[in-house]
Amino acid sequence: MDIQVKDIITMKKGHPCGSKEWEVLRIGADFRIKCLGCGHQVMIPRTKLEKNIKEVTKSIEK
Repeated sequence: MDIQVKDIITMKKGHPCGSKEWEVLRIGADFRIKCLGCGHQVMIPRTKLEKNIKEVTKSIEK
């Protein structure tokens, strides 16, 4: 998958706060993502993240 920093990803399951949208903060073997609902940050392995992604929205910022 082509995921870059600052992209917004929509997950299949929602966060307990109710939001399904996350911002990518760091990429690599693990991803650091931030919930856009409550601001909680999580480190998640690439394989688990790619399996649970529903949609990727590319960021316009460079």
